[in-house]
Amino acid sequence: MAKLAVVYSRAQSGIDAPLVRVEVHLSRGLPGLSIVGLPETAVKESKDRVRAAILNSNLEFPQQRITINLAPADLPKEGGRFDLPIAIGILVASGQVSSDRLTETEFVGELSLGGQLRTIRGVLPVAVKSAENNRVLVVPKDNGAESALISEGVNKTADNLLQVCAWLNQMDDLPNAVKAKRFNIKPIADISEVKGQIQAKRALEIAAAGGHNLLFIGPPGTGKTMLASRMRGIMPPLTEQQALETAAIASISSKGFDINDWFVPPYRNPHHSASAVALVGGGSNPKPGEISLSHFGILFLDELPEFSRQVLEVLREPIESGKVTISRAARQAEFPANFQLIAAMNPCPCGYFGDKERVCSCSAMQIERYRAKVSGPLLDRIDMHVEVARIPYKDLRKPGKSVENSDTLRKRVTAAREIQLQRNLGQTNAQLGNKDLERVIHISEDNLQMLEGIVEKLKLSARAYHRILKLSRTIADLEHSEIVEKHHLLEAVSYRCLDRA
Repeated sequence: MAKLAVVYSRAQSGIDAPLVRVEVHLSRGLPGLSIVGLPETAVKESKDRVRAAILNSNLEFPQQRITINLAPADLPKEGGRFDLPIAIGILVASGQVSSDRLTETEFVGELSLGGQLRTIRGVLPVAVKSAENNRVLVVPKDNGAESALISEGVNKTADNLLQVCAWLNQMDDLPNAVKAKRFNIKPIADISEVKGQIQAKRALEIAAAGGHNLLFIGPPGTGKTMLASRMRGIMPPLTEQQALETAAIASISSKGFDINDWFVPPYRNPHHSASAVALVGGGSNPKPGEISLSHFGILFLDELPEFSRQVLEVLREPIESGKVTISRAARQAEFPANFQLIAAMNPCPCGYFGDKERVCSCSAMQIERYRAKVSGPLLDRIDMHVEVARIPYKDLRKPGKSVENSDTLRKRVTAAREIQLQRNLGQTNAQLGNKDLERVIHISEDNLQMLEGIVEKLKLSARAYHRILKLSRTIADLEHSEIVEKHHLLEAVSYRCLDRA
């Protein structure tokens, strides 16, 4: 007699986790197992893992014709996450396990041949959706700490298939997932370690306060990379919602989620040989790229002109929209990419153009060709261009003076960021649209005319004009000033050194 069982699980589509109904049908006929519903190779191979796991758990594998449908049929299924729900479906359909709890439970997990549950990627988006649908989620034990980050849901963990069967038969209980404590937290380098570079530190503070993009320009060894690596030490900690979004992206990536990075803004530093797919994301089954992995954090591009121009051009749209959409013939995935771009470059190929102590050996044409590797439209989207000059050797040997550390700067940045979020309805100044900018910018007509004169003289674009206004608004917020004064505007203009060249 034919028997049917339906088990709930979830697939992965971008950072979403759509519901999948694992339908198991047992019927008369030659023994065999077939899986339908757009399964990829890893899913097709689950039949061998499931068979061995059931037999090695001292359970009976039915000698009947078994058909497994992963619905909806037009949604691609990948990975070993469906091993556990397939095994449960077979055991329920064959009458070895009770079906009483199936309608209120979702299952994900890969099975070993011995019946042990192995960790999978992308559990956090699954836990979010399970909680929204008021279902209990059963995950491998090693994924418990990740699923426990969703406080609204009920998440259970199991070591093996037998424990799940005992829970379904109400013979034993499964432990609830517990949020892990943070250990081995990597210390973030302090900005007080950077000697000199007062203007560059000030630029970092402004960029962190308003979420502005920043480009450092200077000779080799002046501290550009050192400054950028200390950026997230002065940024405000992530909110819980922001932390969940960044953790969800890390969860589905090859990097995986690390509980020690919880609430810490991500920092990504790809090599200049990175491809466009590595930055934006992609693949036949779309995965997030560096710009999505730096969501609510920092994307640092060192040696900016050494990146392929084609690679850099793919950044233009995500910088404006805060998201990236990857389209393939069979599917489309959208990933958030609300990142802050910090870049560094030399002024010329040899690196010493404009240096007071070393003579540049580059011709004018070489310098022009070098700088042309970074397009004007991309530079136009970078709010601040800051020169980082050489520090005299005598200043390097001097004992450090009483300089501000990262904690001091973070307090000022956090206070300015709170002002913006309350006034801008949850947006930083850098995220403001032109209409919203007109509402929050309070500036006298004389100062506005002065700025328009500067913009006209420097031949700046309308985008650059609005970015200067946003930058001046952030400088005023750091001083807790409701009015954007003349010195705020002039300081904002001073951070456009490439426009003055």
